[in-house]
Amino acid sequence: MPLLDTDQELTRHSYYAATAARTQFHPALQGDTHCDVAVVGGGLAGLSAAIDLRGRGFDVVLLEAREVGFGASGRNGGQAIHGLACDQETIEAQLGLDEARRVWAMSIEALDLLRQRIAEHGIDCDWRDGYLSLATNERKGRNLATWADRIESRYGYALRRIEPAEIGRWIASPRFHSGLHDARSGHLHPLKYTLGLARAAAAAGVRLHEHTAVQALKPGSHPVLSCAGGQVTAKQVLLAGNVYLHASRPPLAAPLASRVMPVGTYIACSEALDPALALSLVPSGSAVCDTNFVLDYFRATADHRMLYGGRVSYSTTTPAKLPESMRQRMVATFPQLAHSRVEYAWGGFVDISMSRAPDFGRLPPAHAGTPQNVYYLQGFSGHGLALTGLAGRLVAEAMAGDASRFDVFARLKHRNFPGGAALRTPALVLGMAWYRLRDILA
Repeated sequence: MPLLDTDQELTRHSYYAATAARTQFHPALQGDTHCDVAVVGGGLAGLSAAIDLRGRGFDVVLLEAREVGFGASGRNGGQAIHGLACDQETIEAQLGLDEARRVWAMSIEALDLLRQRIAEHGIDCDWRDGYLSLATNERKGRNLATWADRIESRYGYALRRIEPAEIGRWIASPRFHSGLHDARSGHLHPLKYTLGLARAAAAAGVRLHEHTAVQALKPGSHPVLSCAGGQVTAKQVLLAGNVYLHASRPPLAAPLASRVMPVGTYIACSEALDPALALSLVPSGSAVCDTNFVLDYFRATADHRMLYGGRVSYSTTTPAKLPESMRQRMVATFPQLAHSRVEYAWGGFVDISMSRAPDFGRLPPAHAGTPQNVYYLQGFSGHGLALTGLAGRLVAEAMAGDASRFDVFARLKHRNFPGGAALRTPALVLGMAWYRLRDILA
């Protein structure tokens, strides 16, 4: 089954879709048009870039194959967290400590930018401060504390240590040994936030077109994007479709496709709980994530439900009995919810890079003398809720002539997944099975 068709089925049972009203609809492209910048992808990265580009005076056209927020931007766990999906040591190894510090600082700037966007555009998206990173055993607790010491000493970022004696005051679960708390990170309703950005982009003058799949990209001094209803000729292009960019056949940017891997991730949401019970599970109201390689993440929603994610799959087939399997994971963490129903269960696909570092850059020129005017943002690796906003700002800066911050990320080297399209999925399944076994044995 094609990736987009699979996602269409999965999103039907989304808590986010059921609780976020779509009040704006944007017409499909009809006819040919010209613009300064064409953005492909109506998710958080594309919308954020479009807003910043309009703020700089660019004429922007945004093309979305389905609806704004259809992909991972509108279906993720809702956690906005410091740092990147990869560890900072990965960045240090490639760029050195000074540039790694710049990257870390930009990840914190991303959290500030997210809050700024919410306030500036009046986006009602259930934002709440607080994030807990929790270890499931003593060894992992020591590793987590060592990591926190390193982040504080090298990057000047302090995190509150939670010792085993006080873990029960932070979470009402027998699973966890110790942890860290970050008051600067937090969580929100991602689809409400994405739709809020779309409203802000439209109000700023961005020309948004939904149900407008880009069928071909012709590079050149003025790249041309071909769609069923017409063409867009632009001076510069941003490819921000992430994993969906490579779902078309042939892919719009074939050299990029092998550098990311689509990974299915799944979330369940309970029925509305007694408010006192919901508050007792995570008294601080923080988002929570464990430190396992194959991790679980969860949080209480604004309407007192438990939203629980963590199952991953390298297949485009929805796992069997998804609601019940997710309920069992939730109850294993919170036995108090043994008699609570799962009301929603859904999934979607994120793109991961080999190193889990984000993959930003420009496509090589079509021929000598042609400018590098096609930019891309991909490989957020499940850690993009805040970082996508900053990525949009960085690419807007670069298109306006200052690529100094964008190029910090563009200098990161990325490898293709081994085995090509036919073999990379089985290889990753075996790899994930090994990491699951390590988590269990630990």
